[in-house]
Amino acid sequence: MVLLEVEGLKTYFKTQEGTLKAVDNISFDLDRGQAMGLAGESGCGKTTAALSIMKLLPANGFIAGGSINFMGQDMSKVTGDKLRAIRWRDISIIFQGAMNALNPVKRVGDQIVEPILLHEKVDEEVAIKRVKELFELVGINPNRIREYPHEFSGGMRQRVMIAMALACRPKLVICDEPTTALDVMIQAQILTLLKNLQQELELAMIIISHDLSVLAETCDLLSIMYAGKIVERSSAVEVFANPQHPYTKGLIAAFPNIKGDRKMPASIAGNPPNLIRAPKGCRFAERCYMKQDICIEQEPPLIEVLPGHFAACHFVKPKGV
Repeated sequence: MVLLEVEGLKTYFKTQEGTLKAVDNISFDLDRGQAMGLAGESGCGKTTAALSIMKLLPANGFIAGGSINFMGQDMSKVTGDKLRAIRWRDISIIFQGAMNALNPVKRVGDQIVEPILLHEKVDEEVAIKRVKELFELVGINPNRIREYPHEFSGGMRQRVMIAMALACRPKLVICDEPTTALDVMIQAQILTLLKNLQQELELAMIIISHDLSVLAETCDLLSIMYAGKIVERSSAVEVFANPQHPYTKGLIAAFPNIKGDRKMPASIAGNPPNLIRAPKGCRFAERCYMKQDICIEQEPPLIEVLPGHFAACHFVKPKGV
């Protein structure tokens, strides 16, 4: 069953130089219990796309077009108390950087009790009991709910953030770079925890990361973003096994292979375009080894090249051709 349908989403920012088109006409679907990864370089629009779903944009950001259909309602039009009721109860978020995401002067347990009391008609005793259950679920001793953030390690704080995101039993959890600040061993533990929780609780998840290995381990679907556009999307297995877009191929080639020859990984030369003055053609053209005149003049549509596999490039063939 489809939980989330994003169609033609455009999210822009007003700046002194002009309007920055951070997310420019993207579409995707997410079923209940599915995990989708959003990958791409910093500044490609991953986090902006996810924050648009919850309408957590900064003051100069706005949804300029498209629809965000979540559980039968268009989130782009929901406001006020109705929006506040949806946040955390139906959609929650694990913010990037757990080291700074928690309030340093409040006990960690109190910070999780707060959304439970806000969104559900339960007393504090019931809320505290649930917090202890959540701590057990994410691998933290329940007796630590009265401690402060500075008494937890970085990995433990990330587990607290996961517990907080699950506090009101949401249908969708957005994970914004959930393991970026963690060392490799703790990162592996958090990824395993997220995957287990998704399966155990039938959560739908959107996982934002520039680390392809994170998405390979946790996601069913994968969307590759570049300069505000989705340039390729399919199952995670299909994207890694059979990439179609030159940018996707470049990202995968840049990822080191510990089983391969000892050499410097490939890199993608150049920088993404300025989205205040976005090019009219393919936004990846100036960095693409396949560039031709048509790439500069015309924007390639996102077309189905294989069953369930979409790519936006002038040099991929439509399915069946």
